[in-house]
Amino acid sequence: MNTHPLRELIKNAKLMSGIRQSYGTPTYIYVKGQIEHNVNRLKNTLATYFNKSHICYAVKANSNPHLLRLMKSVHPALGGDCSSPGEIYAAELSDIDPQHCIYTGNYESNNDIAIALDKGIYLNLDDETSFDRLLSVGMPKRISFRLNPGFGKGTFSQITTAGENAKFGIPAEKIIKAYQKAQDAGIKQFGLQCMAGSGNLDEDYWVELLTAIFYHTKKIESKLGISFDFISIGGGLGIPYKDEDTPLDYDRLFSKLSNLMYHNYPDKPSAPALWVEPGKSFIGDAGFILSQVTGLKESYKNFVGIDAGMETLMRPALYGAYHRMFKVGEHGMNNGSYDFTGPICENTDRIAIAREFPKVKEDDLIAIMDAGAYGYAMSHNFNTRPRAAEVLLDGNAHRLIRKRETIEDIFSGCNV
Repeated sequence: MNTHPLRELIKNAKLMSGIRQSYGTPTYIYVKGQIEHNVNRLKNTLATYFNKSHICYAVKANSNPHLLRLMKSVHPALGGDCSSPGEIYAAELSDIDPQHCIYTGNYESNNDIAIALDKGIYLNLDDETSFDRLLSVGMPKRISFRLNPGFGKGTFSQITTAGENAKFGIPAEKIIKAYQKAQDAGIKQFGLQCMAGSGNLDEDYWVELLTAIFYHTKKIESKLGISFDFISIGGGLGIPYKDEDTPLDYDRLFSKLSNLMYHNYPDKPSAPALWVEPGKSFIGDAGFILSQVTGLKESYKNFVGIDAGMETLMRPALYGAYHRMFKVGEHGMNNGSYDFTGPICENTDRIAIAREFPKVKEDDLIAIMDAGAYGYAMSHNFNTRPRAAEVLLDGNAHRLIRKRETIEDIFSGCNV
């Protein structure tokens, strides 16, 4: 049984009520100590098992610059995994050096490429046509290509980012041709990236993935005579979303990956660096949504209405994702099965379906857990509802790191 690391915090009804009084609901809350723990855990494990390594935080998971600066304070060499000009901006705003970052677009425009090239970011290209567009803009000193090894694995089909149904990456049978094209154009520094899925908790998957990557890097090296500066396994390090999920054992996992690396590259000083692009493993379990019960309804099902709907947290409607939920305080035993729904005019507006839960009443506080990654980042304004506030919690002290949006803010761009 996996106990949530923030479970005891949610029992602190006085603290949670104080946050509601200060900022209202729904509000995203991020726990400073948990973020620091998550960053240190990966940083220290990589340093233990790899001669060279680099971490590029996946800015897409949560781009709040206060949180990125916090991560960088724990790991000063932190880079960013960026996939848009906006994410480059967020990284720079957070004092992350663009030259420590990797830019992985897909079907990117010339303007996107030009911005990334101008910033000196390590360009990671999704296709040969991306390289053609790059050449029409300028010539970098270094690039990598994104490999699609022909298989992938993710918590949901929608976040399985490799294999025959994925829109990402260069098929394995075409990867040598892509590097040949870049080499012929004069590129001399290379990396290789492969992001095959998200939310993975299966150690064997990572071993299978890195084995496949090395199979292709060795073929490329043999055919073209190039050496790789780095090999990136992308992101996808999962977190437990359910009590029964088993967390990844980082020591065991990265020990296996290290053995694979130095079996294929026995000369450690000249071996490629291992790059990792974590998102939810840094911020996912460190964030939760504080929401308020707005109404109860007995219909063909029992409904609990809350003020955080699919506009606040999109993952359940988009993927059928499961998020643990706790009644704030010492809530007692479960009292029945409920659907938790927000105020949005869509029947997909369900944060939880048939969830066993304690008895609640209007104005009770509910914590929706593991919302730090792809929570606020995916929130939106459907039904013209303003986006939530964001708060950083350090012990019992809290501060606002993003103001609650107003209705007037939504229409501010219409003043033309």
